[in-house]
Amino acid sequence: MRIAEIYASIQGEGLLTGTESVFIRTSGCNLRCHFCDTPFTSWSPEGEDLSREEILAEVDRHGCKHIVLTGGEPMLFAETVPLCEELHRRGLHVTIETAGTLDLPVRCDLMSVSPKLSNSTPDAAKHPRWSARHERSRHAPDVIRRLTRDYAYQLKFVVETPVDLDEIERYLKEFPHVDRSRVLLMPEGIDPTALAERTTWLEPQAAASGFRFCPRKHIEWFGAVRGT
Repeated sequence: MRIAEIYASIQGEGLLTGTESVFIRTSGCNLRCHFCDTPFTSWSPEGEDLSREEILAEVDRHGCKHIVLTGGEPMLFAETVPLCEELHRRGLHVTIETAGTLDLPVRCDLMSVSPKLSNSTPDAAKHPRWSARHERSRHAPDVIRRLTRDYAYQLKFVVETPVDLDEIERYLKEFPHVDRSRVLLMPEGIDPTALAERTTWLEPQAAASGFRFCPRKHIEWFGAVRGT
């Protein structure tokens, strides 16, 4: 399983914001979001192949009860299934962060799905092959339906402009079973100033729509640096 990094930090996004966690970051992704904040796991994947035993040994070293399996896209790896089984057997809380385009029969306590809107597609002139592939792959409704029916879930949408809010509403019409209180709107960006500017209009819009606002607290706490 190709791993970019394993580190202990504090969850900065979503329903478990503020929770001390160990992050297992896989390397490799089937999408290429233009705003990807971990390009070392997508556009230019780094990392090394680690066995399940090596991953678990590093997790044990940190001694946290909450584990976040993220990426890249952890659902690319069949090894994710036995890894999650073992983490569960050890009594650890497991969150999986996924774009919701791929499906595996994993065990987890929170399925954190980040559906990709049209704002994520890379520029066609600069990246013609990836632009077409990303646009073709970014929405997998059957996968979204299963993940939101079979797991405790949160849906995190990255928002750049107010226009994205209309697209989110159209998107959710495909999934009437989704609980709007589990839909989180997150401002796009890795710069605190840009995040603050988007927050001024996005936070009240989220509340008015029955959604949750999702700040990127780790940017506020640590900046846009690896290992946080």
